[in-house]
Amino acid sequence: MKDRKMIDLPAPAFTAENVAMMQVGPNPSTRNQSPLPIPRRRTVIEPPAAADTAPAADAKKPGRFEECVAAGRANPAAGIALAKAWLAENPTPEARVAAQLCLGQLQSAQGDYAGAEQAFVDAAANIPADHAAAAIPLYGMAGNAALAAGQAERATDWFDKALAIKGATDNVALGGLQADRARALVAQGRMAEAGGALDEAHRLAPDDPQGWLLSATLARRGKDLPRAQRDIEIASNLDPRDPAIGLEAGVIAVLDGRDEAARKSWESVVKAAPASEEAKVAKGYLEQLGPAPTSSASTPPAQSIPPAKQVP
Repeated sequence: MKDRKMIDLPAPAFTAENVAMMQVGPNPSTRNQSPLPIPRRRTVIEPPAAADTAPAADAKKPGRFEECVAAGRANPAAGIALAKAWLAENPTPEARVAAQLCLGQLQSAQGDYAGAEQAFVDAAANIPADHAAAAIPLYGMAGNAALAAGQAERATDWFDKALAIKGATDNVALGGLQADRARALVAQGRMAEAGGALDEAHRLAPDDPQGWLLSATLARRGKDLPRAQRDIEIASNLDPRDPAIGLEAGVIAVLDGRDEAARKSWESVVKAAPASEEAKVAKGYLEQLGPAPTSSASTPPAQSIPPAKQVP
């Protein structure tokens, strides 16, 4: 981690970094539950660091977390059963966190978002007060599970709980939480609050392109095209190959009457990520826009704008 100081003593069993390392796969989310696009999750597929540093025997067992994850990849039902069996052994709090994380991730992968939400909350309950910051990513996962289940108000409560915990130093992670909170607020129609959350996300994580994509989308939906254009340009400069950013850039351009800029954005999406869902949408928009005008055309073609209700 940037600017992290080296220490001689073993790292504590409960840290926000260790908990985040336990996470496997994306936080649960669906594109149907919020009008804002879903930011990508930065994931690390590693065993929990607590397993190497905690003094408890259960947490020291090598391979337990990996075994749960691997079983779930091969057979989700078997992985879930393994996680539940691990919990039934009444392991130490450190091991319970790892088991609940495995369980929650596998449940979310199966679409059991309510079960995943509860598993993440249960994991957070095993974090001792003197390591409270380690619960921040857990409540964030619970919030994403609730949002995926269509429970935006409850999701907001979990994000607020995570952000209220003192002691966190990872501004990028906190910025991601604010962006997730914005999605939950948009799903409730609380647009002004969502804008404030995204402003805070930019302050905490100014180099996160997904936060700028979200704010560009929100500004475009609020018909503030200058702000939308500014934010999508920042997002594109930070991650020029992200198809979601290219898709949104095209939507903003066509709504601003810049058909050729929209065409270039959507064509770049199709070229850079032809198998992506964004490329599929971009192809549909290009069909609506029609062929590019030729130099011999006497009059420009009529503008064809994707209906607002079809814009993601």
